[in-house]
Amino acid sequence: MKTLLLATTAVLGVALSAPLFAFPARAQTSDNVIRIGVLNDRSGGVADLAGEGSVVAARMAVEDFGGIVGGAKIEVVFADHQNKADIAASITRQWIDVDKVDVIVDVPNSSAALAVQEVTREKKRIFLMSGSGTTDLTGKACSPYGFHWTYDNYARAGGTARALVEQGYKTWFLITADYAFGHSLEAETTKMVTALGGRVLGSVRHPFGSADFSSYLLPAQASGAQVVALANAGADAPNALKQAVEFGLTQGDQKLAGLLMFITDIHGLGLETAQGLLLTDGFYWDQDADARAWSEKFQKRHNRMPTMVQAGVYSATRHYLQAIKDAGTDNADTVAEMIRATPVNDMFAKNGRIAANGRMFHDMHLVRVKKPAEAKGPWDYFEIIKTISTDQAFLDPAKSGCPLVK
Repeated sequence: MKTLLLATTAVLGVALSAPLFAFPARAQTSDNVIRIGVLNDRSGGVADLAGEGSVVAARMAVEDFGGIVGGAKIEVVFADHQNKADIAASITRQWIDVDKVDVIVDVPNSSAALAVQEVTREKKRIFLMSGSGTTDLTGKACSPYGFHWTYDNYARAGGTARALVEQGYKTWFLITADYAFGHSLEAETTKMVTALGGRVLGSVRHPFGSADFSSYLLPAQASGAQVVALANAGADAPNALKQAVEFGLTQGDQKLAGLLMFITDIHGLGLETAQGLLLTDGFYWDQDADARAWSEKFQKRHNRMPTMVQAGVYSATRHYLQAIKDAGTDNADTVAEMIRATPVNDMFAKNGRIAANGRMFHDMHLVRVKKPAEAKGPWDYFEIIKTISTDQAFLDPAKSGCPLVK
C-alpha cells in the first residue's frame, strides 16, 4: 500500500482558464472536469522513451485544445507504475474510483498495459495506449474502451524483419526480454521471418533490467545466424547493443537488429556505436513539416526531441478531447464510438483510421541510423528509407483474435 500511495501522490493538475476557441454547445460531463491520467515508468528502464515526456505531450494537447472542452475544465494527472502490473492496476482503480479520472493514457510495459486494460474494461473507462507493444491488446485481450495508438510488436517486427530478409539475411537468433512484451515481440518476429522464407535458429531470454549480456551474446554468436535481433526495450536494448559491439559480434558476418529502439536510445548510444542500425518507427520528428513544427515546440518544453511514444500520447489525447466535443458528452461508450468514427489527421498521422479491435492504423517508417558524418545537427539521427503503408504495417483485425471484430 505504501508503494501505491507514493505513486499516486505524484500528481499535477493542469487547468487552463481561457479556451482558444468557442464551443457551439456545452458538453454533458459527469463532474464538469475531464481528468487525463498519464500512467508510465518515471524512474526506471523505460522512463526516457515515455516518462515525463509523455506528461509534457499530454499537457501540450490540453493547451492546444484550449484547456476546456464543452465548458468542462481539463486536468492532467500522472503516476509511476514502476513497471509492475499490480501497481498499474491499483493506481488505475484508485484513479477511477476515488479521483474520478476519465481516461488512462500511455502505459509502456505490456504486462502493466494488459492489467490496465482489464480494469478499464470493467470500469468502462477509455484507455489510450502509446507505449505498450503486445498485440494481445488488440487481440484476445481487446476491449471496447481500449485504443492502441502508436505501434505494436507486429508493426515493429514486420518492418525490420521484412527489410533484412529481403536483403538476404535469412537466419536469425533472438535475445529476448523475459516478460509479456518480449515474448510477444519474439513470436511476431519468428512468424514474420518464417513467412518470408527465413529461419530462426534459436533464442535466449533475459530478465528485465539486465546489466551483463555476455552470457546471452555467446550463444547468439555461436549460432552463426546472419542476424542477431534484440527483442527487448527500455535500457535493455541499448545496453545489449553496446555490449554486442564491444563483444565484437558485428566484426564478423553477423548483423544486429534492434526490434524496439527509440531515438532516445540512439541519443544515448551515439551515432558512432549505433550507425547503420535498421529500425521501424511510427514517428520521426523530421518526417515532415507538421512533425518538425510540433517537435520543436516539444523540445523547448522537454529539452529533447520526442519519441514516437510521446508523440502518440499527444495525438491520442487530442483525438479523445475532440471526440468528447463532437459527441457532446464524456460518456465512455459514446466517446469510444466517436473515437472510432473519426479519422486521425495531425502531426502524428495522416488519414489514420481506427479498427473495431481498437488498433489505430497509420503509416510506419523503416529508418537507418546515420553515420556521424551524415548528421547535420543534434537529433539528426534517422534516414527514412521506406514508408510502410497502413495496411502493410499492422495485422489485419480479422486475424487478430479480437472478439469485437465481426
